[in-house]
Amino acid sequence: MNRQELIEQIHEKRTFLCVGLDTDLKKIPQHLLKEDDPIFAFNRAIIDATAPYCVSYKPNLAFYEAFGIKGLIAFEKTIKYLKENYPKHFIIADAKRGDIGNTSAMYARTFFEEYDVDSLTVAPYMGEDSVTPFLGYEGKWVILLALTSNKGSQDFQLTPLHTPLVGRWGPGNFKGERLFEKVLKTSQQWGTDENMMYVVGATQGKMFQTVREIVPHHFLLVPGVGAQGGSLQEVCEYGMNSDCGLLVNSSRGIIYASNGEDFAQVAASKARELQQQMSDELKKIWP
Repeated sequence: MNRQELIEQIHEKRTFLCVGLDTDLKKIPQHLLKEDDPIFAFNRAIIDATAPYCVSYKPNLAFYEAFGIKGLIAFEKTIKYLKENYPKHFIIADAKRGDIGNTSAMYARTFFEEYDVDSLTVAPYMGEDSVTPFLGYEGKWVILLALTSNKGSQDFQLTPLHTPLVGRWGPGNFKGERLFEKVLKTSQQWGTDENMMYVVGATQGKMFQTVREIVPHHFLLVPGVGAQGGSLQEVCEYGMNSDCGLLVNSSRGIIYASNGEDFAQVAASKARELQQQMSDELKKIWP
């Protein structure tokens, strides 16, 4: 899916919701455990219920790999189901891959050729040659980790990269960008806003202003709304651009809103609530 197609879907459906498929056998309704493939049965029901209210799905690979080959089969079946029944939805494989060049090339082949997803989350820590193998696929996207929503993001991502002021050494005599800003600036030499997005956590609030100063046109994948406490309104105030430029993910707040037999209907209700809030926000740029 290219950029214009994604924007058209957001405009048409009046939503920029991404539903995270973080499917855990310990959390899904117990009656589904009787199914031959309970992970896929849960995903299929959630997808059918929420598809009208979102433009994207994001299965997190850890939740499938944890169950070995059965989990990976469920992941593959989920991707196939989406592509056959909801081909206009943007599929994100949340795998956070990134390694030396030849290893990244194999990861890229796995997700863009074998599974044929639209996008993949990638860790930038190892630099350009670990990211560029993912960028050679037409119509596919790299979603680069930039400023995440977890507490530990402060350990490295907000670290100042100090530059001494001319002729002055000592405490307080430094200026410089932070690590996440370096990631945003440097990575723009590798890809464009047509094939690269960035992960920016909803809990970062006004930091979206800084992000938008550096990458005004790129799409941002925004986790952390809902269970993690991020504010949708704040994300939109500081992070939305003229093309919307946001995919806001909600996982637990939708898929685990009920653990009864009504789980799909409740998930649909939660997704609809977010869609309506997003529609109101979109009116500010698309009256």
